[in-house]
This record gives sequence, C-alpha cells and structure tokens, in this order.
Amino acid sequence: MSETVARIRIELEDTDPLVWRELDLPMSTTLAALHDIIQVVMDWWDYHLYEFVIGDKIYGEPHPDDELYERKVYKAKAIRLGTLLDRDVRSFLYVYDFGDNWRHRITVENIRQGNPDIEYPKFIAGARRAPPEDVGGITGFEEFLEAVADPEQEDHERMLEWYGKPFDPEDIDERRLHMIIDDIAARRRGPLSRHRGDARKKLS
Repeated sequence: MSETVARIRIELEDTDPLVWRELDLPMSTTLAALHDIIQVVMDWWDYHLYEFVIGDKIYGEPHPDDELYERKVYKAKAIRLGTLLDRDVRSFLYVYDFGDNWRHRITVENIRQGNPDIEYPKFIAGARRAPPEDVGGITGFEEFLEAVADPEQEDHERMLEWYGKPFDPEDIDERRLHMIIDDIAARRRGPLSRHRGDARKKLS
C-alpha cells in the first residue's frame, strides 16, 4: 500500500554556489527525524544545538535554560511533517549550530502518493558539499574554500591539516547518501538508526 510523501528541498542559505538537497519524506516524519536526516545529507555531525523556526514557534529539544532567555521551545519529536502540511505550512527554517548559524530553508515542493515499491525516505538529488563543522560560518567557509583550492595560498596546508583530508566542494558522495537514507527507510518499521562513520544515533 502506498503512502503520501512530500518532496522537500533543503537549501543552505547564503551559500554561493548554492548547497542544496532534495528528498521524498513520508508524512509521518517527525521534525526530530528530519533533523537527523538533514544531518546526514549535509554531512553535519550533530555536535551542536538546532531548532526549527515555523511561524512564531520554535521546535527543538527543550532545555530548562530556555526560560532564562524567554524562549518557548516545543518538542521536535512531538510534531510530524503531515501536521505542518495540514496547517498549510510549505516553507520553514532549520538552524544548526547557533555559533556558525547554518540556516537551512526547507521548502515543500509537492505532495503526492508514493510508489508502493519504494521505501521512504528517499534521497533524490543535491549539489555542492556542505561546510565542515566549526569552519566559522559563511565567511569562514568562503575563506576555507579559497585556501584549499589554491596550493599557493598561505593557509592551504593549514586548512587541509585542520580538515584532515582533501575537500572537493563538488563531491557530495551521492552514492553514500543514497545508501544511508535507504538504510533509514528499511529500518522505519523496526528500530530506527543510522550510521555516522563508527557512530550510530537513534532516530526519533
């Protein structure tokens, strides 16, 4: 039996050329699970706090200190994509790492019946490698790209040593993304987990 799915597009704001990904997600996907999926397809490592900004509400992982900052944070695992779409929400913001302030625009491109022969979520496409963790926001990322692209640049060797391996801004390792998202889809009806190198994190 097929299920209703949404095609979503994730764009990392202020990147030029644009860093983006597209996926098909089941309507039952919680925001907490969407957070984990974004971490995978953007190759983030879940080192930092995050939040979804939807209208005048914030969804994430509530913390006792939120009251000190006069913030009301709703549980990301308590709301599903289908609920947002029922409320006619078609675009919202996902912010990861409040220091580097990576702002992702999430847009629902269409809603349709899924293919009964396909397990969801499904990675569709994407372009450009996302910034490394802790690179220093958009400005730091631009400086990083400039340094790693030019062997004559004074920071070239230092940046490569900091990153730990070559960095190809065009290579999103699409084969790996398909495999990891397909693994998440296969586990949806059992224990939900995903691979992050040697790490494993339970999906909500």
